[in-house]
Amino acid sequence: MANLTNKPINIRVRPTEKRVMLVIGDFLAAFLAMWFGMYIWAKGDAWLSFSTEFILTRPAWWFWLLPVIWLILLVELYDIKRAGRRNEVIRGIGMASLISTMLYLIIYFTSEPNSLPRRGVAVFIITAAVLTLIWRLIAINLFTGSRFLRRVIIVGAGKAGQTIRKVITETQPLPYNIIGFVDDDLKKHNKTIGGLPVLGDSKRLKDIIIEHCISDIIFAITVDISPSMMQAILDAEESGIEVTTMPVVYEELLGRVPILLLQSDWLIRSFIDQSRVGGFYEIVKRILDIIGALVGLIIMLLLFPLIAIMIILESGYPILYIQNRLGKNGNLYKMIKFRSMRPEKEKIIQTTQQHDPRITRLGKLLRRSHLDEFPQFVNVLIGDMSLVGPRAEREELVAHLQEAVPFYRARLLVKPGLTGWAQINFGYASSVDETITKLEYDLYYIKHRSLVMDLTILLRTVSNVVLLRGM
Repeated sequence: MANLTNKPINIRVRPTEKRVMLVIGDFLAAFLAMWFGMYIWAKGDAWLSFSTEFILTRPAWWFWLLPVIWLILLVELYDIKRAGRRNEVIRGIGMASLISTMLYLIIYFTSEPNSLPRRGVAVFIITAAVLTLIWRLIAINLFTGSRFLRRVIIVGAGKAGQTIRKVITETQPLPYNIIGFVDDDLKKHNKTIGGLPVLGDSKRLKDIIIEHCISDIIFAITVDISPSMMQAILDAEESGIEVTTMPVVYEELLGRVPILLLQSDWLIRSFIDQSRVGGFYEIVKRILDIIGALVGLIIMLLLFPLIAIMIILESGYPILYIQNRLGKNGNLYKMIKFRSMRPEKEKIIQTTQQHDPRITRLGKLLRRSHLDEFPQFVNVLIGDMSLVGPRAEREELVAHLQEAVPFYRARLLVKPGLTGWAQINFGYASSVDETITKLEYDLYYIKHRSLVMDLTILLRTVSNVVLLRGM
């Protein structure tokens, strides 16, 4: 079938493809910075010039890992929304430079004199920051340009269509150029919904694509679709138009699952199959949990005396707080934390809120630094929890929330975690609406979890701990 469009269409770059391009650009910037740092290092070294001998003998093995370390420090900027904001990019690169400098100074002053290349590392950090900033500013202008905004029509002007329209228009930088709706409901024709026109029905879909140079269709119908609409969409797809469903775009842009727009049998019909992972992932994840738990417990033992004394001086005993929580498949286990609330308030069953009056002054610091979570490494070590997963909740709270929030118990398909996708993207939920949003993040994690995603969550958690972004 001939292509429906008779005009040049825009370059199609999906958010995932943008992320890959950002990683490649950042790595090239860091790679060039590493070689430039090595060159300046050699020029300042009296006994050896920049040569093959220098390259093979002088740099230690860790020097070759500087580009990888730089990418890890930029992990927050691989969120497409953050990557599209100049102030976020400048702040992220500045923070990466600061953290890398602090880490190097710690290593430098604890190492033997003259054993580390001050000049080479300093030049790397400065050059990597400058080159990365230049590349990121170019990328912002590039990806927000008109040729990179795919021209889209939304099929379905009902609740699902209006929701995805709102998500797209509120996302900055704008990911799509929405031209309008297509809907077979005659009552909606020639009307404007959410600032966008209803351009016609399935019979006019081909003409609309040609007239408006459409490159993509977002399918947003949650009820039965008419045969004529189905055929029109199939014809469009065969002609080269990219057809994407509303839930896919929603997940791609927000990192969440749109639970309020899904059918009641969605959990059994598709989610369980899509959320299954292989045995290799489970084995490696468990190994990482054990290693992480052992490291965390060593740190906790070093900090325990100081934290214990501070808790006792402020609010007395107990130091640790042990509470029943629901784990994988709804199994109860005893979770251990440093106590951060007043003893008489701990038994009150309610979600933690912003500026919760039950939290002590020390508790606020423990929560912001996530130090209150360190005893949970015991739970991770024995297998009740994982390093990454949904937040564990009380049995009574789960029983209450599952009546108000659809699919709430689906979060019990995996082990709860010390940190998670919802925790780094949303934090605490203090209302039903916020709980729904947080559950959308949890279900997205369960559906898409992988070793790469787990490592990304852990790295972003470390960043939050360093910057005291916890509650």
